[in-house]
Amino acid sequence: MKIISIIPARGGSKGIPQKNLQRIGGYPLIYWSINASLNSNIVNRTVVSTDDAAIAQLSEKYGAEVVMRPDELSGDSASSESALLHVITSLQEKENYHPDLIVFLQCTSPLTISEDIDRCIKKLITEKADTATAVSDFHYFVWEKQYNETGIGINHDLKNRPRRQDREPQFLETGAVYVMKTEGFMKHKHRFFGKTVLSEMPSERVQEIDEPIDLLLAEVKIRELLKKQKYDVLPENLKAVVFDFDGVMTDNKVYLNEEGVESVCCDRGDGMGISQLLHAGYRLAVMSTETNSVVKKRCKKLGIECFNSLGDSKSETLKTWCVSNKIDLKDIVFVGNDINDMESMKISACAVVPADANELVKPLAHLILNNRGGQGAVRELCDLILKLK
Repeated sequence: MKIISIIPARGGSKGIPQKNLQRIGGYPLIYWSINASLNSNIVNRTVVSTDDAAIAQLSEKYGAEVVMRPDELSGDSASSESALLHVITSLQEKENYHPDLIVFLQCTSPLTISEDIDRCIKKLITEKADTATAVSDFHYFVWEKQYNETGIGINHDLKNRPRRQDREPQFLETGAVYVMKTEGFMKHKHRFFGKTVLSEMPSERVQEIDEPIDLLLAEVKIRELLKKQKYDVLPENLKAVVFDFDGVMTDNKVYLNEEGVESVCCDRGDGMGISQLLHAGYRLAVMSTETNSVVKKRCKKLGIECFNSLGDSKSETLKTWCVSNKIDLKDIVFVGNDINDMESMKISACAVVPADANELVKPLAHLILNNRGGQGAVRELCDLILKLK
């Protein structure tokens, strides 16, 4: 089944200038919708519709395709549906591309994750519906103000206000995810037609960005979400952490004096984190291809096992070490940063990399740290593990 997600993202915005480029959780707003779409298990094409060159450039950087929309579809009065129609029509004309389903994502809902997208798609398919939308549980009383300032209850009888648990369930349209059968959408030109089903998503992930205060609220929520995601990727029965050395415990630089003697830069904070992990009972080791004796000397000072000069045998050494210590690979974390760590990352339950790891290995990582190698990355991971414990 061909399923395309389309993310409309205009450059202009009245409430928040350049809204879709505002940073939340360390990334531009547009990033979060692209990331959620690309991590979907069902969506197989992600397209951003925009009139803005900066948004287009960032969207491509983060892995989305871009369809530039004409000026007449870029004003405040242009509907989201017009952008969706333009993308589908353009792809039909250029590629003879006819998707079965359209997923409409709004980048003003940055807390949306791939699970929300997949759940909405599955709901439409299993219920044999024409459209689906993401909703969350709603339990508030809604009022409307009449012309004479008199308040009228919309979803309740003013004389009968039942407790929350006694009320019939109601749902709030989150604005995060919409799914439509393409054929019907192209005919009706609207996101709702035929049979519409509701896909529930947790209320803690409901946040639309319309006003500046929404950016602050979303920042707090997304930080908590990222923290939870980091905890979730760690092995449930974590027993050991294995580190590469260069680029993980160091800043990946080497210093030479006039005699040609090499030295490296390490972070003392990393050392304290390792000391705490050892005290907490975790097994720790360094496995490195580096031949310089500085690796062994640093490990000796830290009090952890060291395997260096490994060449191409790092992953085999990791397997052997696990067997000899009666530790299952599903119970370890491996921290690497470059292509010679890829095999070890693949066989480990949880692969972790510093923020400045090589771009080729980042896709293999279950967790990308906020700090760089030799500049607090190891301590960040140690603190995360200790907090989880």
